[in-house]
Amino acid sequence: MSKAVAAGAIALAFAGAAHAQPVVYSWSGMGTNVPGSAKCSTYRMSIDVMVDGNKVHGVLKQQGRPERAFEATKDASGAFKAKVQLAADSSMDVTGTISEKDGRVLLDGYCKFEGRLTPK
Repeated sequence: MSKAVAAGAIALAFAGAAHAQPVVYSWSGMGTNVPGSAKCSTYRMSIDVMVDGNKVHGVLKQQGRPERAFEATKDASGAFKAKVQLAADSSMDVTGTISEKDGRVLLDGYCKFEGRLTPK
C-alpha cells in the first residue's frame, strides 16, 4: 500500500513540475514603413502574448482598429510563427522568439511592428 501512495505522490510531483504557469508578455510601439507605405510611423500597435508550455496565444490591437487574435506553437528554440487575418483580403505575419532570457516579436504586413516582449 505504501508503495502505491509513494508512486502516486511522485507522479503528482512530476505532473505539477511539468506544467508551469502561463506567462504573459507585452509590447507596444510605433510602426515602421514598408515599400508603398508612408504613415506607419503614426500607427501605434499593442500586443499581448500568453505562453502556456509550447502554446502561444496572442492578441494585437492597432489604435483605432479591432483586436485580432492568433495562435502558434513555439519550437525547441522558442521560435513561433503565425498569420493574423486583418480583413477579407489582408493579413500580417507574426514571428517571434520567447525564452527564459528574452522575447521578441515582429508583425510584418502593411507596416512592420517590432520590439522586445516584456513580462507583465
